[in-house]
Amino acid sequence: MPSAAEQLAANFNFSNFGKAKELRQRILFTLGALIVARLGAYIPMPGIDPAAMERLINSQGGGFLDVFNTFSGGAVQRMAIFALGIMPYISASIIMQLMTTVFPELEALKKEGAAGQKIINQYTRYGTVGLAAVQALGIAIGLEHGQGIVLNPGMFFRMTAVVTLTGGTILLMWIGEQITSRGVGNGISLIIFAGIVARFPQIFGQSLELARTGAMNPLFLIFFLGFAVVLVAFIVFMERAQRRLLVQYPKRQVGQRMFGGESSHLPLKLNVSGVIPPIFASSILLMPMTVASFNAQSLPDWAQTIITYISRGQPLYLFLYGAMIIFFAFFYTSIVFNPEETAENLKKYGGFIPGIRPGKKTAEYIDFVLTRCTVVGAIYLAVVCLIPEMMNENYNLSFALGGTSILIVVSVTMDTVAQIQSHLIAQQYEGLIKKAKLRGARR
Repeated sequence: MPSAAEQLAANFNFSNFGKAKELRQRILFTLGALIVARLGAYIPMPGIDPAAMERLINSQGGGFLDVFNTFSGGAVQRMAIFALGIMPYISASIIMQLMTTVFPELEALKKEGAAGQKIINQYTRYGTVGLAAVQALGIAIGLEHGQGIVLNPGMFFRMTAVVTLTGGTILLMWIGEQITSRGVGNGISLIIFAGIVARFPQIFGQSLELARTGAMNPLFLIFFLGFAVVLVAFIVFMERAQRRLLVQYPKRQVGQRMFGGESSHLPLKLNVSGVIPPIFASSILLMPMTVASFNAQSLPDWAQTIITYISRGQPLYLFLYGAMIIFFAFFYTSIVFNPEETAENLKKYGGFIPGIRPGKKTAEYIDFVLTRCTVVGAIYLAVVCLIPEMMNENYNLSFALGGTSILIVVSVTMDTVAQIQSHLIAQQYEGLIKKAKLRGARR
């Protein structure tokens, strides 16, 4: 089956695009909103010395702050009003997903459809405000311990930092929701996408400078670019890969007519968890190193030894990174996909998998197939994330956040292209319906 990008390339022409007025408006709105989100990454927070903050980020050498700096598009490096980025909203969303599996009241809200989801989204917004305020206060206290970063430390600076950073996160959350409802694509994902892509020209320029000065072999730079293209193609192939379970619906007779009897498919993606496992794994592993960098002089010898072994690029770090990616892939898949609920829905509407008894047996079979798919998907995530880490360590290449950045960029691009394709198809259908109505009126 051709992908959305292939369908878009086959059916795209400027005539159809010119007629899709609503699609043009959505694309322009999305671009305008992303420009506003990027401008906020350059407005510094009051009371901060930007030069001292940049020196602190550069001294981290790929630590936890560098992870947030990547997702915020360099806002942490400048300590801008959008320094927290959209990460508190993502954390609140994941927490709400976990709570829906624990609390029956939230699970009942989830099953109510759009009305229940609206209430859950409101709870997520409240959680975002709370998480952003706590993180902003922690950042303010941590910055006060830095050398010359805060111009006037004290309670007033902490209050200013909490209000500024929390307000920036709320504004980003609102922009993301507006893009989702009035633009093209998922707004939250596009904001992260824009932050990552904004750093790519700088990384490419640094690589060209290394090749020009002789610090890097130009042939290796060409090989690196070719490898990046192959890696992107591999990610696209794996993200589209799915295991389809045949679902049969029985025939039923209504009067003298026979209805039903058709067959369908239940698609199970190889990578159900998306990019959440690499983000969680990298954040957890890099956090101790970042905390240790603030208190390097006061750490005991055994703690410094542990930090050295789990520092980025070391064999133990690579092993733990891969193991945690695999663990979070299984953990998050178990949260977002419930085989028992899926089997119950099939049974409710009369669907069944041929050769499998409806109900519990169907749930066990779906869980068995999903587990095998998740094994392949987890290994794929670990390989994609570990290869750039190894190249970064051996050849000193800046790969932003490595495989995680490439995964986000490719996944968001595929999702956005699919939505553009759906808008174009809807516009073509509307045109055919209008033509049919005009012909009917003339007759």
